[in-house]
Order: sequence, then structure tokens, then C-alpha cells
Amino acid sequence: MAYKAVLFDLLTALIDSWSLWDAVAESREDGRRWRAEYLRITYGEGRYRPYEVLVREAAVATGLPARRADELAARYGELRPWPDAARALGGLRVPLGVVTNCSEALARVAVGCTGVDFAVTVSAERAGWYKPRPEPYRLALAELGTAPEETLFVAGSAYDLFGAAGAGMTVFWHDRVGMAMPEGAPTPLVRSETLLQLPGLVAS
Repeated sequence: MAYKAVLFDLLTALIDSWSLWDAVAESREDGRRWRAEYLRITYGEGRYRPYEVLVREAAVATGLPARRADELAARYGELRPWPDAARALGGLRVPLGVVTNCSEALARVAVGCTGVDFAVTVSAERAGWYKPRPEPYRLALAELGTAPEETLFVAGSAYDLFGAAGAGMTVFWHDRVGMAMPEGAPTPLVRSETLLQLPGLVAS
């Protein structure tokens, strides 16, 4: 089907935030462990608690100094989109939005790093809930004015497979880093290491 809008996970599907976490942690191994623990905490959280607190808790849980969370927030302006993001999004001729599990302030910084003028940006802070709860996805759909079945969701984290599909959207999983498929996760329409298939899917 031809979709009328596309929603994106911001920090994993569109942006290579992994590299920044690795840099702040001062090693790839520590960065990946920290990020994995953050994802586990965040996606099990439900109602919004300050994003920066969750990042700090994940750092401490993985043996990193709590100050790494403050350093990460301070360096958010260094975030960069995946190399093929500009080409893929430039080929889309429908309204675009993001649904992200971070604070409102950091969401604005991260969106600014993409160079994309999104019609809608929904942070977990503004929605009052963390993904994969349905509230952030539903708020984005309401602000776009599109029905779930008319909207394609581009997931970065495997956890978005549950949330976006549960909200009634078809999911394109941009699995850039080779995550494990969680047990019981809905099967995405596409699982790809790149974003370059997006324009063809949306226009088809």
C-alpha cells in the first residue's frame, strides 16, 4: 500500500547514537553494555521519569561513573545521522515525524542534528510515557492526522517492534547493529541494515 506518513525512532533508526555512547564510555564494549542496559531499563519503565536519570542508572549498573550520563547529554550536539539517512529521507514525499525515548530538550538537539524538518516530534517526556507504551505512538499519529494503517513506522530498537505494531502500524526495522529478535516480537514488514528501501516502499 502507499503510506500517507512515516514515523521514525530517532536515536537508533535515524541517528548513529551508538558511536557517541561508545565515545563517552571510552570503549566500544563499555558503550554497548551501557546502551543495552539503558534500553532494558527504559523499555520496561512505562510512565516517564527523567531520561537523564535512567541513563545515569544504566551507567552505574554497568560499572561506569554516574557522570558519564551528564557527559552524554552535554555532547548530544555531536550526534550524526546514519550515512544513508539523508538520501533515503530525501526520497520520501509524505509527512515525516519522530517518536523518541528521551527528554524534550535532548529530542530537540537530536532532531537538529539530522537536518530534517519533521512535521511532528514526540518525546517520551511530552507524551508522559516511554515506548513501547502506546501513548507516544498515538500522540504522534494524532498530530500527523493519519490512521495507524496509513503510517509506516521505522524502528531502530527491537523493542519498537512491539510498540509500533501494537499501535496498529506496519514496521520497517532498520537493524543497523544486528540486534537479536526478542521472543514473541511481531515480524516486521522489512528488516534491513540500511534505510535505502524506504522510498520504494512508501511510494509503492
